[in-house]
Amino acid sequence: MGLHLPDAIVGEDCWPLGINRPEDRLAERTEVVVIGAGPAGLAVGACLRQRKVEFIILEKQSQIGSSWRRHYERLHLHTIKSLSSLPFRNYDRDYPRYIARKQFIRYLDGYARDFNLQPRFGETVHTVRRAEHGWSIESTSYSISASYVVVASGLNSVPVVPTFPGIEKYQGRTLHGGEYVNAAPFFGQNVLIVGMGNTGAEIALDLSENGIEPTISIRNGVHIVPRDLFGLPIQVVATLATTLMPRSVNDAIFPFILDFALGNLSRYGITRPRLGILEQIDKAAKIPVLDIGTAKRIQEGKIKVRPGVSAITADSVIFDDGEKSRFDAIILATGYRPSYQDFLGANEVRDGGALPVNVPPTMFFVGFRNPVTGLLHDISKEAKKVARDIARPPQRVRKFTAS
Repeated sequence: MGLHLPDAIVGEDCWPLGINRPEDRLAERTEVVVIGAGPAGLAVGACLRQRKVEFIILEKQSQIGSSWRRHYERLHLHTIKSLSSLPFRNYDRDYPRYIARKQFIRYLDGYARDFNLQPRFGETVHTVRRAEHGWSIESTSYSISASYVVVASGLNSVPVVPTFPGIEKYQGRTLHGGEYVNAAPFFGQNVLIVGMGNTGAEIALDLSENGIEPTISIRNGVHIVPRDLFGLPIQVVATLATTLMPRSVNDAIFPFILDFALGNLSRYGITRPRLGILEQIDKAAKIPVLDIGTAKRIQEGKIKVRPGVSAITADSVIFDDGEKSRFDAIILATGYRPSYQDFLGANEVRDGGALPVNVPPTMFFVGFRNPVTGLLHDISKEAKKVARDIARPPQRVRKFTAS
């Protein structure tokens, strides 16, 4: 079974709140519909603009780069600015090596102005269906026919919120990591962070640097690498390593180098996954934690590490080792999933990755790979390639027929 594209999301006589009936939507025709106005959608729009291809960008939120505007305050890019720009526009010279969240938002705003990108905001895409001459896209206010669809709605779009036995009885505060802003609301509290990806590690560091001693719950192994290794950005080191040596050799060598750089973290309850760092990126689309100080805080005892959560009571958490601890707040740093399933109805993914299988040749996905070279670096490359493929003469594009 491949990619399933639904005929409709509801019956003809019942339309959910906020979704206009088909007869109330504005009918329109364009060459390309781009779904999402984050970095990927803007990059695609700029590349299409350069090639003079007609397009419409649909964005469900009220601003471009909406997820970046919601991120926690201390966030910086984990990739260097020279390898993190979008097509045709570099960062300002006075920006630091690792760009702050507010600076990146300013960059995106300027990027949209430079390329006259005017997304249609408040337009949630409800269905994308095959049509006789390409695609039919139904959004909040529009029914759009297009020859091509570019899905750029984001790798980290919908929060993943796990359930635990007894969590409905918990009297403390629970929130997803995407709702965390800063440490201020947690002063004087015992805080548990569930999950140690980059978000969980950085939230723990933020709390610790503000006088709070948080606990991180880690169910499975985790790869941790320093953001800078011996003075060099790990992004550059990894890119060079993958160019010079096979993946298996790199995965065999890296643990020894990382133990030397960070110390052996297994004594603090952090073990490595079965898959090597590069193998995990390739097979599971999961990047390592890029450490900017969390490991040191763990070694100093300022951040505690516990195993996975077994159950939750009114005021405490029971861990997989049977121990029980009281917490005032639980932050679920449990990641995100892409949102394209919501409008494509696609449940099948390739090898646990982010992309659906059997994608038609007139549908493109941009911003769903996060390799060692960096997400933004690859967005720039993908956007240029997609625009080039769309702008090719019609006779060179593979014929597509609806089914």
